[in-house]
Order: sequence, then structure tokens, then C-alpha cells
Amino acid sequence: MLDRFKVPEADQVRIPEPSLRRTVEAIFEKMGVSEEDSKIGANVLVMSDLRGVETHGVSNMLRMYVHQYSEGDLNPRPVWTVEREAPGTATINGDHGLAIILGPKAMRVAMDKAKVVGIGAVTLYNAGHSGPIGHHAMLAVEEDMIGITMTAGGVKIAPTFAAEPRYGTNPIAMAAPGRNEAPFLFDAATSTIAGNKVNLAARIGADLLPGWIADLNGVPNAESVPVPEAFDDYYLLPLGGTREQGSHKGYGFGMMVEIMGALLSGGTPHMLDSTPWSQHYFSAYNIESFTDVNEFKDKMDQTLRTLRTTKPAPGHERVMYPGLSEHEEEIERRANGIPLHSEVVQWFDHITSELTLSPIERVSG
Repeated sequence: MLDRFKVPEADQVRIPEPSLRRTVEAIFEKMGVSEEDSKIGANVLVMSDLRGVETHGVSNMLRMYVHQYSEGDLNPRPVWTVEREAPGTATINGDHGLAIILGPKAMRVAMDKAKVVGIGAVTLYNAGHSGPIGHHAMLAVEEDMIGITMTAGGVKIAPTFAAEPRYGTNPIAMAAPGRNEAPFLFDAATSTIAGNKVNLAARIGADLLPGWIADLNGVPNAESVPVPEAFDDYYLLPLGGTREQGSHKGYGFGMMVEIMGALLSGGTPHMLDSTPWSQHYFSAYNIESFTDVNEFKDKMDQTLRTLRTTKPAPGHERVMYPGLSEHEEEIERRANGIPLHSEVVQWFDHITSELTLSPIERVSG
């Protein structure tokens, strides 16, 4: 993640991972979520923070989920149903449940199918936010599989040349295992900037760079600008920002997610229906169904190591590959605590007091 989105050191409060996990689990349970599902949801959020993906960790997402549960917008105990199924596929109705909890379960279904027929693909609709979809893709890595996930939802992106928003940030994630190298993990919105990064920028007072957002006429910002005061005062742009910089490619990637997540699940793109529910796609590729697993991992290690040891350009310390920085962040944060913004910790203090829970612990010293 770019330095401009990281919590300034002066505003950091380090929280031990076990304490954060216990607190998040307890908050979910207070929302009416079962103990088992609370552990799943907390694991997704805390792992996101451990990997340095603060956009989709507790800082931005948990308070939104608490609000949605409190308002009755989310079903804390959904009874999901498999509406269509074949040996390698399934379509699931999420019954208005939160997809950070349903998503790992859907990926497990895809993985179970991949063990039998080589590839498993599951669509999930009528569900809430899926959180860091890279987490769900990484579950496949644990079983020597490749995981691919996508999420369609919201209307905030103005297509290339458009003066109106038509689809969401529509992220795509892919994870693949190596042997000794950190796993490959690509997880990115198909917009110039993930919507939650705007929230991070607002919290720390960082400007948005040229080409990241557009005004309400669809005109991209030509210079750095502060975060607009209201969510409805701007549009996000497809990856690339402008046609000259390749925004048509980001636009196409975003539409791929609409097709694989929304349409393939039997759902409806949000540009056609203002329903708040998102649609999701999960797939697992069983490596041994295609090639020798050990050979695959060895070649992945060679590939990732070659990338990692590539000569850096002037002004840069090293070359990285997707997933390496997240791996390194997890090691550092498990040892030294997760750096949350002081404003986020204040929210935790407030919500734990309100729910009569033990306060969140800080790293001592």
C-alpha cells in the first residue's frame, strides 16, 4: 500500500493481534452472529490488518458492519441455499448474510468440487460485503490450489467517457502457492483507487492524486485534490483514469466482474437494480489435476525469486511481487502489534463500552 495511505507514526496505536481478534469476535456475537461465524468474520478482518490491507480491515469495515446489523440491513444468521449445482459448480443465495463470513464457506465449496473434478466455481448472490477478497483466494493456496475471486456491487465508477456512474470498484483477486517463497497474492480494485482508500486518505489528511476521481460531469481531476467532503460529490474512475492512460482496460476488467459475479449468479448488475446486495464469484483450480504439484511449486519459487531479485530502477530499493509485502507485514505485525489509527481505537473504546465488552488492549511499552 502506498505510504500516503499508511497511518502516520504519531497517530498509531499498536494493538496485539490476539486482543484485536477477541474483541472483533465479541462484537460480532453482540450483533447476533453465531460463535462459529463470528470467528470466521473476525479472522477475515484481522488477517486483512495483519497483511497491511487496512482498507478492508477493522478500521474501515467493522463499524459499517455494526451499523448494518444494528439497522437490520444484514441477517446475522442467514440460511444460505444452493439453488443450482453441478459437479464443478454451484449458485448460492446468501439470504442477506455478510459475505466476509459466507465467502470463505463458498470458497470451501469450490475447493471441495475442485478436489473431485479439477475446477470448482461458485457464485454467491443476495449477500453483503465480501471484505478483502484476496483472503478468500488465499484459502485455496492452503490446499495446493489456485484461487480466484471477484465481487460486483455498488455504483460509483464512471465508465470511460461517461458522465454517470454505472458499476462498483469490482475487485479481482488471485492467489497461487510457491514452496519457500511467499505465496503470490494479487488483490486489486478495477478502479484507479479502491473506495476504502478514499476513507483512509480522509482520515490521515492525504490528497488524491491526478486521475483518481472525476467531478459530477465525469471530468477527471487534473491535479492533486483533497478528499471531497461528501461521498456524492465525486465519481471514481476505471483503472487508468483517462482513455490515454488505459481507462478502457480498467472499464473492461470491471465489466468482467459484473458478468462473472452478478450475471452468472443470476443476480442483476446494480446499474439495472438499486438493490444493496452484492454478488460474488469464487473459483479453485486443483493444481494436481493439471500438472505435478511439486514441479509447479518449484517453478513458482523460481519465478517469484527471479522477480524479487530483479535489478531495481534508480531510486528504488528492490522489486517486489504481489503478495510479498503482505507476507512481510504479517510477520512484523504479529511480532509488534497492528498499528491502528488513534481515531479507530477511540471507536473501539466507545463500541466496547456501549456493548459492555472488555476494552481493547494496547501493546505495552
